[in-house]
Amino acid sequence: MTTALPYWHVDAFADRPFAGNQAAVMPLDAWPEDDVLQAIAEENNFAETAFVVPDASDEADFELRWFTPTEEVRLCGHATLASGHVLLSRDGGERVTFRTRRAGNLEVRQAVSAYELGLPIIPTEPGSWDEAAVLLGAEPRETWLNPEGYGIYLFDSEETVRGLDPDMRGLRALGNDQFICTAQGGETDVVSRVFVPGGGVDEDSFTGSAHAALTHFWTNRLGCESFTALQASQRGGHATCRREGDRAVLSGPCVTVVEGRFLLP
Repeated sequence: MTTALPYWHVDAFADRPFAGNQAAVMPLDAWPEDDVLQAIAEENNFAETAFVVPDASDEADFELRWFTPTEEVRLCGHATLASGHVLLSRDGGERVTFRTRRAGNLEVRQAVSAYELGLPIIPTEPGSWDEAAVLLGAEPRETWLNPEGYGIYLFDSEETVRGLDPDMRGLRALGNDQFICTAQGGETDVVSRVFVPGGGVDEDSFTGSAHAALTHFWTNRLGCESFTALQASQRGGHATCRREGDRAVLSGPCVTVVEGRFLLP
């Protein structure tokens, strides 16, 4: 017997279709087995599929989990924003909260012409990873690392970041790390590209969790509480990033591209 599951395809951090980062959002009544969730994510073949279930603990409105085509991840920003967009569009309201397994409680709230997503700040410290740096396609001026697998590689110009041609096979062999390449921008304050080949995504279109690290990095460096950001992937994605204590607040719009049913045998 075939089971029909609700399915939304959302472009997050985008004000039009075919931009930003694609996410599948699937609100469910209860959790299937993990191998079913992974198989659905593999079939969807987006950077992330977000699954949400009503939270029975009363700690939040929903439980939230994220899967790439190859594995479950501890934190995903763009699919959280997409989940908030789907639920607030469907149910109404000004905010929705999520309980996650490894990233704490998260919130998406309505803002003027966009949504705001609060994520835990991801701090980085000066370090070095020569094996990774040589694979990026240009020599970074500085390297900043977080032990959870977030690395910021600072370059001298936006042009250098846009021109990077990393050795994806070599980066993939280093594990499931985010290689966040960044510089000050021209039309936006900050520009970045993010490579996660070890997680099944060679270049991500827009990475919310990377901007939780970039918010810590750039607000300290620029001496400000907020900045505009462009992730200069092929699709491109924009956000405004603001620091509020130990939270990075990312503001951006979402667009629903497809609403339908996923048929599960």
